[in-house]
Amino acid sequence: MLALLGFSTIAVFLILIMSKRLSVMTALVLVPLLFGLLAGFNPTELGGMMLDGIKQVAPTGILLMFAVLYFATMLDAGLFDPVIAGIVRTVKGDPLKVVMGTALLTMIVHLDGDGTATFMIVLSAFLPIYKQLGINPLVLSGIVALSVGPLHLVPWSGTSARAISTLNTDAVHIFNPNIPAIIGGILWVLLVAYVLGKKEKKRLGVLDLQYQPSENFTEEQRLLRRPRLIWFNALFTVSLIVTLMKGWIPAPVLFLVASMIALLVNYPRLADQQKILRGHGTNIFMVSSMIFAAGIFSGILGGTKMIDAMANGLVALIPQQYANWLPVLTAITSMPASLFFTPDAYYFGVVPILSQSATQFGLDPLEIGRAALLGQMTVGFPLSPLTASTFLLIGLTGVDLGEHQRFTFKWAFGTTIVMTMVALLTGSIHI
Repeated sequence: MLALLGFSTIAVFLILIMSKRLSVMTALVLVPLLFGLLAGFNPTELGGMMLDGIKQVAPTGILLMFAVLYFATMLDAGLFDPVIAGIVRTVKGDPLKVVMGTALLTMIVHLDGDGTATFMIVLSAFLPIYKQLGINPLVLSGIVALSVGPLHLVPWSGTSARAISTLNTDAVHIFNPNIPAIIGGILWVLLVAYVLGKKEKKRLGVLDLQYQPSENFTEEQRLLRRPRLIWFNALFTVSLIVTLMKGWIPAPVLFLVASMIALLVNYPRLADQQKILRGHGTNIFMVSSMIFAAGIFSGILGGTKMIDAMANGLVALIPQQYANWLPVLTAITSMPASLFFTPDAYYFGVVPILSQSATQFGLDPLEIGRAALLGQMTVGFPLSPLTASTFLLIGLTGVDLGEHQRFTFKWAFGTTIVMTMVALLTGSIHI
């Protein structure tokens, strides 16, 4: 009975959010609450489960909130401006260098984990260059889409935050084991950029180019830039990332303190601080509040034992001799799954069942989370029709969604395959 109610909860949740009948946040709270009542639990019991779930995801919610604020502050202060200007100067009119530069800049900018911001920054810098040189716009949309993929595994991206909160773990246990796979993915993307850039250079040759990205800044963007603090911001950010990877300080506390220091040093005036907070407040609220709503969802499914019942049912269907392949199968199917599942549906609906099933087979459930992140709404999100940022990417580059998907899919799937192989070799996941 509990298994049936659990699968019904997942099914109703998926239907409501994919048909856009309810917002993700509303569905995360109300759907499990309804089925919890149908399972015979009273409001007091469900309230305790919901609170337990919120407590479990609180560190992740705090991490996401202040990580977004930190990198938003760095972007507004102009930390990456010299990198952008340097890459543009270097590429000149060589299509091969332009495509390679696009990949490098996208990876650097996407350290903030925000796809929308990355697309706007990179495309504003490179779109005029592609138009002047006549480079195929599908190459631009494809390389930008590929380049954000491996970097979207950073623990402060919304996708990773979902996986971390669902599995009740932390960035050290999810992100750190995947670092070799991320590096493998980056190298693969650079190889693809070289291949595509070589083709465009052969087709177009090397042309003369005169372009300065700073000419496209708005007046407000110019006022927020802090060029004199560039070295402080760079050293501070490198120190922050090293500290995060070493696990010396809990990630939520680390980003909370770091974002306050960054805000105060770059914008000592209260009015400027408020401008930064207002400018990014909506994005911060939406992503962090969703994590707390997800805590209610997982709290009820776990507290009512629906997850256990569903996992038992799934375990009964999987032959024992194939059980060890579960993490690998999760990894390989993760990128194509981005075309059919939203990140909320996948990480809050599918991953809990797969991870609990892995536990019952004696496997590490965290391997399911690491495997899922190798493609599902990381490598796959810039191709998915279920994410708004995909339409921003194709809208700014002026390409058709179908053409973008056909051009990019094989390379993106290749990224997931490469990262899966590296993950297997380095022990992030096992067979």
